[in-house]
Amino acid sequence: MKLSTSKNELRLALQKLSKATPTRSTLPILSCALFQVKEDETILRSTDLEITIVVHLPASIEETGSAAIPLHTLLEITNELPDSRITIAVNDQNRVELITETGVYDLMGKNADEFPAVPEVDNSKTVDIESDTLKAVFENTSFAISHDDLKPALTGVYMKFSPESLIAVATDGHRLVRYIVNDFSSAGFEGDLIIPRKFINLFLSVAPGGENVHLWIGENHLTASIGQDRFYTRIIDEAFPNYEGVLPTDNDKTLTVGRDEFLGAVRRVSIFSNKTTNQIALQLDNDSSSLYTEDPEKASKAKESLSCEFHGEPFTIGYNATYLKDIISHVNDDSVIVKLNTPISAALFYPENQAENRDVTMLLMPIRLND
Repeated sequence: MKLSTSKNELRLALQKLSKATPTRSTLPILSCALFQVKEDETILRSTDLEITIVVHLPASIEETGSAAIPLHTLLEITNELPDSRITIAVNDQNRVELITETGVYDLMGKNADEFPAVPEVDNSKTVDIESDTLKAVFENTSFAISHDDLKPALTGVYMKFSPESLIAVATDGHRLVRYIVNDFSSAGFEGDLIIPRKFINLFLSVAPGGENVHLWIGENHLTASIGQDRFYTRIIDEAFPNYEGVLPTDNDKTLTVGRDEFLGAVRRVSIFSNKTTNQIALQLDNDSSSLYTEDPEKASKAKESLSCEFHGEPFTIGYNATYLKDIISHVNDDSVIVKLNTPISAALFYPENQAENRDVTMLLMPIRLND
């Protein structure tokens, strides 16, 4: 196997592939990138057995063949090389030779036959979506994904495709986000799936804007095609909880507050909260409202007045400040509307003005305040 390519093209391909290369694995072959050099194209592949990435490398082909080359070593030397051509040659014993303007570098590759195969995917269910739309869906929901592997259904974003809309939901049991795209057309496809957090992070790091993403949805895998690159991921084969059943319909108290003022106050007051509970309290009244916290362990406390509008019976409700900051920071508007009921029931957060053809609802559970 022998090919020649530019340093920048190789580095770009390896950077993408590194997203699915484990730093530690019981299978040494997974630390490699598979090079498949054919007469008319060069295909590179990496996998961690959950995610598989396939990219095309523009290259001048001198000799066809396949080899598995240690990815991180190859990426490190590529990063350090000046802009120039790189020739990669691999002999029958899998000895890899990198020939450049600055020198010749040798390393040991592995047999290509050891590399895991591309997942078999059922291509009967397909849907197209703009990359900007999919990125917005993931950016506005992924913060609420659970990190508890004992609840696998909550470790991804649930997506429901219908002919005229797309609904995405994420929850960790404390927070819930429902993001609806009302101007989405699935070209007749109807179905749902749970996309794991790992793939979402990968997509957000590699997907360019303004591209069309083609999705193939199978029983066990999802494939995303962006240009000539393909990304495979296992999907979470679990039943997502009934999220509609937990969205309250009787929250009759309304708080309207500036997003930046609210977020700033929460950030400042939470500095003085207990580092274990992150507990802060929202004291709401028609005349004056405030945020406060107290940590007896450190003898610290803080209180700030809030310039806001509140309609309803006065009451006080407690929140985990970290979760509250996450919710407020994902409101894409100048003002936040909060619908509340009691100090022990869930509150709903909305932007005062929803973006065109978007409907965002966020739920946050309160915590019981210490006396």
